[in-house]
Amino acid sequence: MTLTSTADATRATVQKFLALRLAGDAEGLTALFADDVDWMLAENPAVPWIRPRSTAAECAAQSQELMEHTVSEDARASVDTFLVDGADAVLMGHLSGTVRATGKSFAGPFALRLTVEGGRITRHHLYENSLSIAEACAP
Repeated sequence: MTLTSTADATRATVQKFLALRLAGDAEGLTALFADDVDWMLAENPAVPWIRPRSTAAECAAQSQELMEHTVSEDARASVDTFLVDGADAVLMGHLSGTVRATGKSFAGPFALRLTVEGGRITRHHLYENSLSIAEACAP
């Protein structure tokens, strides 16, 4: 596979990932994640949907857990930048939402690094404003 076709395959997989996340399709996400995923999201004990994950099912479940703990009508995410280099992709943008249990809002920029191998996501590293999210989860 050439570098261009690798990048094209990565871009297509990431676009599928975004569509499945938007649709809340846990089964589709589970199939899209590799059996073993290099998952990184700064641990945050105050936030119920942020925890260590490594299997496809655990990674796919994060989307559902996020929806259970936040107000869906207030959820916003925008992607300002979508970069692809071979098997790696980086998405940058802004996200915001409201925590259901507290009624408090959070917002901030994010960067998401994904790696795609064999049509499946093998790396998911998310960098976000974890302080704002933790403060929104605090009573």
